Formats: sequence, structure tokens, C-alpha cells
Amino acid sequence: MNVIRLADGTLRVPQSLASDDGRLIGNAYVDLSPGDPEYDRWLPEALTEEEWHERRRRWQEENDDLEREFLAFKAEHEG
Repeated sequence: MNVIRLADGTLRVPQSLASDDGRLIGNAYVDLSPGDPEYDRWLPEALTEEEWHERRRRWQEENDDLEREFLAFKAEHEG
């Protein structure tokens, strides 16, 4: 999950919620506005929405190649 900087300057920051025994309950995003105490901590990691969409697109394209290689490897070694 990435930190995303929206056009109005808001940062969308990933946050996980765990149960008392440490099991993951879920992942979500929280919005931080400029002036929030945590804002400056997350700002250096933030991507614009356009950068985030581009990274995601590239990852999906590259993942297709990786998945094909894996499936070919798996098919070779199954029999």
C-alpha cells in the first residue's frame, strides 16, 4: 500500500487494524490534512494519484510476464 497525495494536498495513508492477539482484521486508508501531526512524517513517501496509477499499471503489466514465467516453470516441474 502506498501513501497517496490528493490534488487538494490531503494524504491518503495506509493503516492496518489488528485484533488483540495480533491477527490482521483489515487494511484501509485514512486521510491526513496539512497541519495534522502525522502529515509531515508521511509527506516524503507520498505519490500523486497519477504516479500511483502509473506504478500500478506498470506493476500489473510486469506481473503478467512474471506470472507467465511462473506458470511455465510450474508446468515443467509438475510432471
